[in-house]
Amino acid sequence: MATVLRVLLAAFVCMFGLAAAHAGDKFIIVSSTTSTEQSGLFGHILPAFEQQSGIEVRVVALGTGQALDTGRRGDADVVFVHDRVAEEKFVAEGHGVERHEVMYNDFVLVGPKSDPAQVTGGRDIVEALKKIEAAQAPFVSRGDKSGTHAAELRLWKLAGIALEQAKGPWYRDSGSGMGPALNMAASLGAYILADRGTWLAFKNRQDLAIVVEGDQRLFNQYGVMLVNPAKHPHVKRELGQQFIDWIVSPAGQQAIAAYKIDGEQLFFPNATK
Repeated sequence: MATVLRVLLAAFVCMFGLAAAHAGDKFIIVSSTTSTEQSGLFGHILPAFEQQSGIEVRVVALGTGQALDTGRRGDADVVFVHDRVAEEKFVAEGHGVERHEVMYNDFVLVGPKSDPAQVTGGRDIVEALKKIEAAQAPFVSRGDKSGTHAAELRLWKLAGIALEQAKGPWYRDSGSGMGPALNMAASLGAYILADRGTWLAFKNRQDLAIVVEGDQRLFNQYGVMLVNPAKHPHVKRELGQQFIDWIVSPAGQQAIAAYKIDGEQLFFPNATK
């Protein structure tokens, strides 16, 4: 009898272990930009998705370039970033299945209230960058191949400034995420290009304020893509697609729109199927 009980107990433990392992498999890895994490957006929207779907979302927050590289290696199931050119290349090269637009906000130029480059109140980001370079005023760059860094480099190019030749002690590559880069700018009293979402969530502003905003060239679009399971068979296609379907659905879009700080909306849903 004791032997039978031991066998039954062992079978129960085995079945319970298999069930727990199966339940533990119901998660996806989303490789995303730091702005979605550091702005607090994911903390706001993911609980609603996880409660509805039973799928845990594990976020790896990196610069957009690194997030896309994570997808290329097959180390994520979904990529959620903000560099449309790089995203379209990711899909064209077969690393992603399809790109969906999700939401947008904008970039802002932040700088010290003393404003040594005299750009405060302007709406022309290109002219502002020209003035910063001419004044050799301190400027902090993400320098991390993120979507924000890519946007910054495009804007310097539009300003006609060959950055590699123009760089000097005034220009600091931080090689870090948006939050740490803003901390560096605050400590140095430097200008910095930031996404509005992270800026609104940023607490250590010290003497920094928005000095230039509203230029159409500061538009910041976010997209989401499933990592291609044809390249990486271990990618959780069904679970990842459930997340994508939800984020572009009315429920997901409403969750994004509802996220505000001090009454100010951080991201504006504009999903397309």
